[in-house]
Amino acid sequence: MKTKGHVFKYPDNVDTDVIIPARYLNTTDAQELARHCMEDIDAGFPSRVQPGDVMVAGWNFGCGSSREHAPLVIKTCGTGCVIAKSFARIFYRNAINIGLPILECEAAAEEIQPGDAVSVDFDTGIITDLTTGKTYQAEPFPEFIQAIIQKGGLLASLKGM
Repeated sequence: MKTKGHVFKYPDNVDTDVIIPARYLNTTDAQELARHCMEDIDAGFPSRVQPGDVMVAGWNFGCGSSREHAPLVIKTCGTGCVIAKSFARIFYRNAINIGLPILECEAAAEEIQPGDAVSVDFDTGIITDLTTGKTYQAEPFPEFIQAIIQKGGLLASLKGM
């Protein structure tokens, strides 16, 4: 599985209330929620993101509350992958549960710049900055977790059993 797109870059400690502000959690409509993704730090994100685009962030991405809405709105916006120096553990698990591809790679998160074109190969963990030509190695998920993500998340993968 692969994705290719342009980079949106965010700082350390982006919490779930920044990813999807709690004031919008009065609906379960993922498309409606996605219209507010990242709006407190990047108001135009939902209108600019294209399918396959990549979020790159610093340390502790997705910290805060344990709601699954945060990775869900990122995925619903069309984001192909989130690359970060590290993820909050509950966000990490929730991303897998809803089928959002994520990779931890400190060097890539440090060096890749906003607007760069990036290709990500989830099978190998190779991240290629197509703008600079530089490659980075992230630890790929084991096959069983890749299968969960490819099927759209944990529930979707269980339905296919």
